[in-house]
Amino acid sequence: MPTDLRGLWVPLVTPFDADDAVDVAALRRLASRVLDDGATGLVALGTTGEPATLTPAERHLVVTTCASVCRDHGRRLIVGAGTNSTRTTLEDVGHWARIAPDAAALLVVVPYYTRPSEPAVVAHLQAAAAASPVPIVVYNVPSRTGRGLGADAVVELAATPNVVGIKQAVGVLDRDTLAVLGARPTSFHVLSGDDAFIAPTTLLGGSGAIAASAHLRTADFARLVAAALAGDAATSARLAHALLRVVDAGFAEPSPAAWKAALHARGEIATPAVRAPLAAASPTATRSLLAAADAAALDAIAVS
Repeated sequence: MPTDLRGLWVPLVTPFDADDAVDVAALRRLASRVLDDGATGLVALGTTGEPATLTPAERHLVVTTCASVCRDHGRRLIVGAGTNSTRTTLEDVGHWARIAPDAAALLVVVPYYTRPSEPAVVAHLQAAAAASPVPIVVYNVPSRTGRGLGADAVVELAATPNVVGIKQAVGVLDRDTLAVLGARPTSFHVLSGDDAFIAPTTLLGGSGAIAASAHLRTADFARLVAAALAGDAATSARLAHALLRVVDAGFAEPSPAAWKAALHARGEIATPAVRAPLAAASPTATRSLLAAADAAALDAIAVS
């Protein structure tokens, strides 16, 4: 059966307790809440989950916890995977496929830091797809990796067996993204990774979003994605305008600091802590995000 990734996927933060350990109880509550609020599924070990500063044991705990919550809710899980080495990426995808064999996909990042050529990146991702028993979603985020993928490379990957989609997080809705949306096979899913562009990407043929902003106003982001998937441009536009202030406020400081601060302020996680070298959100950023979420709620009600 083709892999269906349409909808809203929330890349969960990793909550820490007062002793800087993964707070499994808070993670489970948060995962359950976003699914109850309308998210299609979860992403474990996405950028927002701070996987680079988690130990192997902590990453294992995050994935198994999220997988358990997804099974309890009858929803799907995507697991972040991949390194800047092809050899260790193949090991990584094999490892997570064994730990979460029922995952919808593995989100495999373009190799970072080493800056290989675009054909070498394609070969790297094709090798990961060939090695993985779980479908692969490419994570194209050049602001973090130093290497982006153009339209021709993405279309080539879209024709690769076991590559079922891309998280497109290039900072703009650019011509390459539009070209991919026009040329992709119907089985290949383009998921917006830039929360400001969820509506236009989806209306132009995308499958929804992997959206950190949906930690807050989850139900409204789910409505936005559903409206865009249904081709309801008017409703999706109104919701996108209402939620843009949440997106802007949440990314005003390095993610996921503000999301964690807001969730802590609302009593959903025990601490706002992030792992160094990230720094905690400033009081100004936290207040701005909470105010934006409250204002977006009023605007979203008006859309109804």
